[in-house]
Amino acid sequence: MKNKKRTSLLTYWTTRYFISLCIGLLLLGIGSFWWIRHTTIENRLNLLEYLAEETADQISQSSGGNEFNAFDRRFDNRSHVLDMERPPLLIITDLKGNEIGRGGGRGPREDNRRGPFQLKLPAHIISNSKSVQTLDANGKTLYAVKAPIKENVQKGWVVVIQDEAELAKVNQEYRLLIILLVGLGLLGWLVIYFLSKKIVKPIQEVAMAASGIKDGQYDVKLNRDVKEQEIYDLVTSFEEMTQRLTQLEKLRAELLAGVTHDLKTPVTSISGLIQAVRDGIVTGEERQEFLDITLKEIGRLQTMIADLLDFNSLSAGAFTIHPETCNLNELIPIIIREWSVTQQSDIQCSVTVPDEHIHKETDPLRLQQILINLLNNAAQAMNGKGSITVSVSERRIDVADTGSGVPANEQPYIFERFFRGEKKKLKVRGLGLGLPFSRMLAKALGGNLVLKESSPNGSTFSIVWNSGGADS
Repeated sequence: MKNKKRTSLLTYWTTRYFISLCIGLLLLGIGSFWWIRHTTIENRLNLLEYLAEETADQISQSSGGNEFNAFDRRFDNRSHVLDMERPPLLIITDLKGNEIGRGGGRGPREDNRRGPFQLKLPAHIISNSKSVQTLDANGKTLYAVKAPIKENVQKGWVVVIQDEAELAKVNQEYRLLIILLVGLGLLGWLVIYFLSKKIVKPIQEVAMAASGIKDGQYDVKLNRDVKEQEIYDLVTSFEEMTQRLTQLEKLRAELLAGVTHDLKTPVTSISGLIQAVRDGIVTGEERQEFLDITLKEIGRLQTMIADLLDFNSLSAGAFTIHPETCNLNELIPIIIREWSVTQQSDIQCSVTVPDEHIHKETDPLRLQQILINLLNNAAQAMNGKGSITVSVSERRIDVADTGSGVPANEQPYIFERFFRGEKKKLKVRGLGLGLPFSRMLAKALGGNLVLKESSPNGSTFSIVWNSGGADS
């Protein structure tokens, strides 16, 4: 598969945040432009209505209504408050709409004689009852605001006309809005960039540390001074993982050497004993004793190889479980009794079962294997002298001994394959697969094997049934 070009986390997210921010600000800007334009037109139309009404009142109060030039000058002076580049156009008509006078509309565009302000006032502007109307002139939209001229009776109309572009022109407000939006965009991008950089930094450190672990560098130190809970959990979990990997790598080297030694020792013993018998170095009863020792060493070797094969079979999923409904009140005492009669040490073993019978769907042979492993470990921890108590309940089976306990520094690793404690290495020959194998069997039976508690006064291992386990 062709490798795709990757982008950094900082670039990836800041780019997308910035694009999202720009789109949001663009939509906000469009809405703001429309709102400013709409409100500006509304406000100026209100002013035009006031201007038209004021002009109509002045005309109605004048003598004869013939002082148009004076009205025109007053209109121009008033229209300056509208702050427009070109003042609106003033038209005075009679009741039928015949134009009496025209003024205003002067400005930079006055030389455009064919402009929209040169149009003839349409008849519908006068006949329509609305005071504010729109009309089209040479492709431009114009607003017409009219007010009646009254002196006892209505004499005519004052019509004020202005084009829409002029009414909506507020360059200063638009410039401020553009500056504000651009400033918000830049500020937002800077905030996003620095916040993302702060978040990305510990993740980059973890990624670099992971790359180092790939090359076998397990000595990792990460900065835990982070406020985000999720990133703190990531950093601490990664550090704990590297510490565990370091410990497991060390254990792997030690255990490989230990397992090799434990497998080699019986082979060496067997070879030496057989050679002594073959060469006639030992005879009579001593020869028979050498043969007995040889058979014993062969048995130990077979046991270790069988453990290794069973463990690998279970790990590969090639282990068969035959579940059946078992009465634990009867099964557990039988297993403990059979194990006890094979022991030659001074160990007292007792079983506690509840009055109510407990039935479980389990494989009795595999359950027996787990319990025998736990009982053998307990006997080894007590050096052949002490007591073992097996307690049966609805959800668990506890195996408690009065041995020396598991050291605190070894407790996290007792279920690791090939692990054996310092004391056990010197006393018992084996591969360190008993507890890992037993835990895998317990999980295959729908439960789990855990170290419930341990102290110098003894240890308690528990087979815990899952809450969803099959009961009958």
